[in-house]
Amino acid sequence: MAKKKTTKSKSDTVDFSKYIRWFWMLFAGGIFAFILLFLLASWGLLGEMPDHTRLENPETNLATEIISSDGETLGKFYFNDNRTPVGYEDLPKNLVDALIATEDIRFYEHSGIDGRGTLRAIFKFGSGGGASTISQQLAKQLFTDQVSKNKIERALQKVREWIIAIRLERQYTKEEIIAQYFNIYDFGNNGDGIRSASRIYFGKEPKDLDLKESAMLVGMFKNSALYNPRRNPVGVKNRRNVVLAQMHKYEYISEEVKDSLQATELDLNYTPESHKEGIATYFREYLRGFMKEWANDKKNRKPDGSKYDLYSDGLKVFVTIDSRMQQYAEDAIAQHMPKLQAEFDHQNTPDRNKTAPFLELDQSEINKLMKDAMRRGERWRILKNQGKSDKEIEASFHEPIEMTVFKWIDGKAGEVDTVMKPIDSMRYYKSFLKPGMMSMDPTTGHVKAWVGGMNYKHFQYDMVKQGKRQVGSTFKPFVYATAIDQLQVSPCDSFPRTPITIEANKYGNPLPWTVKNSDGNYSGKQTLKDALASSTNTVTARLMNEIGPQPVVEMAKKLGVEQDIAPVPAIALGTPDISVYEMVAAYSTFANKGVYNTPVLITRIEDKNGTVLYQVAPESKDVLSEEVAYVTVNLMEGVTNAGSGRRLRHNWATNVPVYKEIITGYPYEFDNPIAGKTGTTQNQSDGWFMGMVPNLVTGVWVGAEDRAAHFKSITYGQGASMALPIWGLYMKACYEDETLDVSKDNFEKPSGLSINVDCSVHDEGDLGADSNTEGDDVEIDVDFE
Repeated sequence: MAKKKTTKSKSDTVDFSKYIRWFWMLFAGGIFAFILLFLLASWGLLGEMPDHTRLENPETNLATEIISSDGETLGKFYFNDNRTPVGYEDLPKNLVDALIATEDIRFYEHSGIDGRGTLRAIFKFGSGGGASTISQQLAKQLFTDQVSKNKIERALQKVREWIIAIRLERQYTKEEIIAQYFNIYDFGNNGDGIRSASRIYFGKEPKDLDLKESAMLVGMFKNSALYNPRRNPVGVKNRRNVVLAQMHKYEYISEEVKDSLQATELDLNYTPESHKEGIATYFREYLRGFMKEWANDKKNRKPDGSKYDLYSDGLKVFVTIDSRMQQYAEDAIAQHMPKLQAEFDHQNTPDRNKTAPFLELDQSEINKLMKDAMRRGERWRILKNQGKSDKEIEASFHEPIEMTVFKWIDGKAGEVDTVMKPIDSMRYYKSFLKPGMMSMDPTTGHVKAWVGGMNYKHFQYDMVKQGKRQVGSTFKPFVYATAIDQLQVSPCDSFPRTPITIEANKYGNPLPWTVKNSDGNYSGKQTLKDALASSTNTVTARLMNEIGPQPVVEMAKKLGVEQDIAPVPAIALGTPDISVYEMVAAYSTFANKGVYNTPVLITRIEDKNGTVLYQVAPESKDVLSEEVAYVTVNLMEGVTNAGSGRRLRHNWATNVPVYKEIITGYPYEFDNPIAGKTGTTQNQSDGWFMGMVPNLVTGVWVGAEDRAAHFKSITYGQGASMALPIWGLYMKACYEDETLDVSKDNFEKPSGLSINVDCSVHDEGDLGADSNTEGDDVEIDVDFE
């Protein structure tokens, strides 16, 4: 039987053409939508987009950088962003390689978007790794204020980042993008940007980072809050090792190098950068005040008329401070002060001094002193602003609270947590001896070192310029210089050491004024050179009686002393309160052949683009003839050769072991020409030493906050014990650093010198100095009798 042939009807045939059309329509629509999305985003309709100007100059806060005369960064001014950009040329190759291997291996192949990485991320739903390129991450850092948690909004942000990344690639070279990425990232702990991060975590500039240090910093790009080397060292080490593994994977390093570095620790050298820490803190605070005044001056404006912002405009301030000399100065203070403080504390234990740290005060006087200090303090001001009554505030000073206080620990500055009444903490801080020190090149006026105290965090009052203290016998060279100028006296001229009384009403004295010698010796005569060396008060008073106080006041003013000085004879023994800053500038005039240079602290200020905004105009004036200046210097050379400063020489201290053990660094054994003067005020409240060589003048003051806190005797209370050791340690370090070229030469003798300075024929043994004081001026007595 024949089979019937079956055929399919037209209606039974499947028509795929419509599916194909729909597919291509959807595909084209998707592409169109994708393009439209990009266009809308690029037009700013899906959120603000940076224009061409913002792409050229991204809005990033840049710290003001303080740059020393030897090219080192002393510190920065910033609020939130401690950022100082560096160029690509300052980034080491291993740092860039670590970034490429870890974050974007095809960085040099794409134009902002890595297509392969994006498709991989889409098809693997992100499990195969992220797709953000370095350019996209930079776009996110620069122009995305906050990442949205909403998935749709985050997707739109992502689109904007893609567009910005493409524009960045057109705007900048690959190297510039890498540099910007390193500069913009916040590495934590005030490490804004690679330069701050490398300095804070490793104490070095980015160009000096080694491979494992670079790997650690690149590893922090994952999440610097999580991978914080101070809080999470184990996690950071693991992350660093991932970076090293990536570098090996892409053949930047060998397996042996990878394995050896992965076995090492982080080896941090944590060096925090803040306004209260680091080098030259007191100078930086003074500079901050100067910069604020400069920025507020209407003459110093941006091209658009707005004020410069000290904390965000990326200014560069070039200063005269030498970072090496500044460090030597701070080191000298750190060596001397804890030893001096240990002896002071030893003398002020409760069984030795019931009113410690004060002497010669009864309880009612101490109570008044403390109450006055209480009302001047920051705590009182804060509580007063909160509306507290005086009674409530005073009561709060007697309630124990937790606090952190300063303490010398094993000879180093430290802190301890304790519970203490605020009134007791005030008294505790009053028991500390504090230093002030400044060093200056007399030929230029450039200030090379400035130390206003021993720890800015706990002692913020600057004893270089803010603090003015009685100067004692360091004022005597002003008297001698005036006498040489007016009377043409010679250092070899002799004067009687006998008592002298300046009668009442002469030079404004209300009563007769009788001068005493600290050593009690009034016999014989002394040359002026010996008299200054041993700080003989009666000889200085005789000079004052000859010339009168008014010319001395005028001399001090010409030498740069700012405050008013009463023209009375007592100033001859150093009654005026003068700052270290003024004293160093004044003494520099003697070393600079009679020419006064106003101290220079800033040489220039530049904006972030290197445009000079301010340049110093040095100020000089003739104060003394070259001859008078030289003779005064020659007089002061006698102080270090045969007087109170002679412990700088040879093996002076071999017979005084206490100074080797408690005071610092004897003997110094300087054999070069040094001019100087010690100073010790009433009751050993202030100790001074002013020291000079031809191209460096340095002044040091040491004392407590209150004059009633002082050593009981001159053994430690004189300037030669309190202040001179700091000068000695500082100069010793400066001389050991041959790159500084600190002079060991003689002071230059003027041609045609008419005043005799060769006193070789006089009796050098007739100093009359007490063996206990080593010839120092131990007190000034200004009582009218």
